[in-house]
Formats: sequence, C-alpha cells, structure tokens
Amino acid sequence: MSLNSCSLLFQTVSVPEFAAVVSGQPVRHICEPQNNYSNAEENASNVNKNSVTKERNAKGHRAECSNWCKLCNKSFSRRHYLKLHESLHNGEYRYSCDVCRKPFMLLCNLKEHQRTHSGERPFSCGVCMKAFTRLSHLKLHKRFHTGERPFSCGVCSKSFTRKANLQIHLHTHSDERRYSCDVCNKSFKLRGNMMVHLGTHSSERPFSCDICKKSFKYRDCMRKHMRVHSGERPISCGVCSKSFTQKANLQIHLHTHSDERRYSCDVCNKSFKLRGNMMLHLGTHSSERPFSCNICKKSFKYQSYMKEHMRVHSGERPFSCDVCKQSFAWKCYLKTHHCIHTAERPYSCQVCWKSFKWQTVLKKHLRTHSG
Repeated sequence: MSLNSCSLLFQTVSVPEFAAVVSGQPVRHICEPQNNYSNAEENASNVNKNSVTKERNAKGHRAECSNWCKLCNKSFSRRHYLKLHESLHNGEYRYSCDVCRKPFMLLCNLKEHQRTHSGERPFSCGVCMKAFTRLSHLKLHKRFHTGERPFSCGVCSKSFTRKANLQIHLHTHSDERRYSCDVCNKSFKLRGNMMVHLGTHSSERPFSCDICKKSFKYRDCMRKHMRVHSGERPISCGVCSKSFTQKANLQIHLHTHSDERRYSCDVCNKSFKLRGNMMLHLGTHSSERPFSCNICKKSFKYQSYMKEHMRVHSGERPFSCDVCKQSFAWKCYLKTHHCIHTAERPYSCQVCWKSFKWQTVLKKHLRTHSG
C-alpha cells in the first residue's frame, strides 16, 4: 500500500478501522445505522435465531455422525462400538467359551469368564495379597481395609460398601413381604432370608469343602468355613484389633469389652457376658449328656464337644500353623505348638520363677518342689 493511499484512507476511516483493514478483519463502522426495533424485540429476535441455529447444528451433527442407535438414539464415535451396542438390543451372542460353551455378547465378558477355568487372578490386594479375577471385585474388597461405606440409608443412616446391599436393606423399612415359602407359605421381606428358610425343609447339603469334605446347606457358609483352612480373618475388632473369620463372631466378642452381663443362670442366678458361656454353665447343674457320637457312642454335654470329638474319627485337622503348615484337630493344640517357633515362655513357677513353654512341663516341674 502506497503513502498516498494510506493518507487517503486515514481521511475516510478511523484508526481502529484502519488496523482492522490491514489485518484483514471485517470492518465494523462506528456510526451504525439506527435500529427501528426496541431492545426487547432485538433480544427476542436473537433468542429465536439462537434456537434455530442450535436445532440446525443438532440436525447437522446427526447427519454427520452416522454411528447412532436407531432404538435408543445413543451415538458412538466409531461404528465398531455401535455394533457392539446394537447386540445388546437384539440379544446376539457373538462369543462363546471353548470350555463350557457359555455364550457372551461382549468379548470382555468372555475373557473375564475364562479366568474361572484357568484360575487366573490378575488383580491382587496390596494389603492382604488376596487375588481377584475382576478389577471391580478388588475395588470392593479394598473397602474392607479402608472402612469406606459410600452408600448410606436415608432412613436409619446405616452405610454399606455396595449399592446392591443398600437396596436390599431398604426393604427392611417396609412392611411388604414379597417372598413366600412354597412349602409352609411363610413370608419374608428379603429373598435371602427366604432362601435360608428353605434349607430347614431339606436335609440336602450340596456345598462341600474341597479340603476336609465338610458339607453345607448354603454356599455362604462354605465360603466362611474355607477361612479356617486359609487363615483369613477379614473382620477386626476396633478395640483390641483381634480378628475373626465371621462378623457374627466379632459381635459376640465385642461384649467382652463391656461390663454388661445380660445372661443369667435360672438355677444359681450367676450372670454372664456371653450367652454361650451361660449355656456351658447350665451343664454344671445337670448330669445329662444328650449328644452322643454315632461311631463310638461316647456322650457329651454340649454339641460343640461332640463336634470336636468327631475329628478323632474323621481325621479332620482344620487348624494349621502359619510357619510350618503343620495342622491340628484342636485350636488349643495349635496354640501349644506355636511356642516352638517363638522364645515365649508364658508359664512360670511361683516358687523359683523358672519359666516354661508348656503348662504340662510346668506341672512336672512343680513336683520337684513338693517332693
């Protein structure tokens, strides 16, 4: 642009307009023509124009994006994802397991299923090293260590680790009993309670332990039993950090940290913190032995004693040492065995204060003082 042209341009336009012309931007004149419409009418006109523009853009996007589902109008960035999505509507099973021929719609679901046959568990907990087949299962498991319970009940403020557990819990606040027993017509709020009740009408025990062959009516009971062999104790006491295999055992244990004695003997009025201790005490007032062994006919006051005795015949050894893996039929034997691996000597002589690892050895030693 020549000098004369620039001077002529300065005479006709302002400085901002000249800068716009040089940069190639459209010129907006300072003195614009007067608008015959009011501000309200102009705003209304702009709103209409914007809505029309948005509608045109939406139609244009729909026309440009051909990967959208005709049934639910969901759109996808790639046609491959659309085809996978459409298979959910038509129930198409494109993949099947080579081992059990179970069909799957998605390849990722098939790969997760195949781990049940291979035993692969690629996701492990960094705290207890427990391994899982799915990442989602690991995330749920970690909440046992962190104490996280993100799902809370709006009625009683009780919290849960899983949303499904919250939805089941909400039925407890309703009087509706949707599930009924086909045998006795007894009704229940929760399906799980009904399934447990059905076991009372049958002697079948379809779930058995692979290690000791003990059978159970319910799968959940078998899973809890497996912790006896694995040594897993995921439930911990918040007071003394003692751990347990089941939540019910923790709830019983918590009473030991309280001074309350809720259970009392009807014969001598002696009170106890735990109901189990009271039941054991009641046996001292009676010579009855109602539980007998089917093999050797030996009788017992308590059913728990009879169950422990049955291990003599079955050879079951549910208690194993974490160090040397040696197993025992009774827990007291395991505790005695643990002293081998430690320098602990918990039994002391009150005369010469010599200490011993085992109580039986202490008793033998005491005879040296009594002559």
